[in-house]
Amino acid sequence: MREIRVLGDPVLRTPAEPVEGFDRELRRLIDEMFEAMYAVDGVGLAGPQIGVPRRLFVYDISGRKGHVVNPVLTVDDAEEAVDEEGCLSVPDRRTGKPIYAPVARASGVSVEGFDRLGRPIRLRARGSLARCFQHECEHLDGRLYVDRLPRPEARKIMLRA
Repeated sequence: MREIRVLGDPVLRTPAEPVEGFDRELRRLIDEMFEAMYAVDGVGLAGPQIGVPRRLFVYDISGRKGHVVNPVLTVDDAEEAVDEEGCLSVPDRRTGKPIYAPVARASGVSVEGFDRLGRPIRLRARGSLARCFQHECEHLDGRLYVDRLPRPEARKIMLRA
């Protein structure tokens, strides 16, 4: 099973490259990403989080499950909602569990990209699914949720991670 990379691993801070081949290897990778995500009770997982610097993510949240290859995120509703957010790649070093903090995110988004066979897809999301899509797309750009926090709060989290 693929190992979840944690804060300090350079792959998490490096922008991911587009996926070019829609082949058996990609389909196997997506299956492995779901397996790794479920093994740690996650709801979303991006390629860089398992050491694969490619633009794709998987999700299973709020009754919706899927994946997006080469996603492009668009904010549909700029109104922000603040909610607790954590990350599999920012675990507490003592417990191994994600460290949560209040994070502001857009209330509604759309994601365009491709499925595992290279077919175009477009997904609209609100609430927790919209939050998940934004969180995973930031991973693909080399950013983490702690980057959205005030510096003192981010520092406290990084000291625990």
